[in-house]
Amino acid sequence: MDTPQVSWDDGQVRLTRTVSVLVGADNGRYPSGNSVLVEGSSETVLIDPSITVVERGGAPVAVDAVINSHGHEDHIAGNALFSAARLHIHHDDLPAVQSMEGLMNVYGLQGQDREDFAKQVAEEFFYQPRGDARSFGDGHVFDVGGIRIEAMHLPGHTRGHSGFRIGNVFFLSDIDLTGFGPYYGDAWSDLDQFDESLDKVREVEADWYVTFHHKGIIEGRQSFVEMVDAFQAVIDRRHRAMLEYLVEPRSLEDMVAHRFVYRPHVEHTFAKSVERRTAELHIARMVDRGEAAEVEPGRFQRT
Repeated sequence: MDTPQVSWDDGQVRLTRTVSVLVGADNGRYPSGNSVLVEGSSETVLIDPSITVVERGGAPVAVDAVINSHGHEDHIAGNALFSAARLHIHHDDLPAVQSMEGLMNVYGLQGQDREDFAKQVAEEFFYQPRGDARSFGDGHVFDVGGIRIEAMHLPGHTRGHSGFRIGNVFFLSDIDLTGFGPYYGDAWSDLDQFDESLDKVREVEADWYVTFHHKGIIEGRQSFVEMVDAFQAVIDRRHRAMLEYLVEPRSLEDMVAHRFVYRPHVEHTFAKSVERRTAELHIARMVDRGEAAEVEPGRFQRT
């Protein structure tokens, strides 16, 4: 793969002496993202190498290790570029970087959708299997000399999704605090876990908070807490909208067609899959709470 000479210029925002953000195209808008570079006295670590990192030919300095916050295509785009560096990912998401089959299992896609997305991931996100990847768990500390990177398991988005405390900086990864709201539409996503993870990060105290997409760099705890609260409120808003829709008996396919996550005009290979998984999770919550019931096979109505 041909890549240009490494040049970051204003694209590297230094938060502290050892921690900087390599800002992705369009402020980290998908398919790019905001990667975090940690320069310790003994090692340099890059967290979530984005497409922009690949397009610019790498990081501003040599990288000893790469950490993936989770196994999604946009967060692992640069893994192949840094093939000489160690690769780390939470043990629950390890299969995603070891093989394309493992990555597709994270999404839960089947049939033609699975084939199409695998092709897109290989061509547009430069996917190459990393059988040498190493796993870590909640609370694991990477000591890179003078600075420690502490992993915080934040499941819900994926099973192994993790954030990282780096001194007075906290990287939230795909708890991105956008108006779109939490994404929990994959086979390995979990609504209850996402809610719990949001409660957990809300208590994190830092000077700087960094999201992989959109919001990017957030300064100060007060602004951060307000964003977390607004982000989490989207879950309840979706839930209420689904309950209102279930005033009449509806099937999952009805809910997929109605669209509660994406706007009707948005076209993605995985859009229907995400809508279906999201609806399944909310229906399960409704049934558990006694808010809705299966009134006939495959059709649900609010109680």
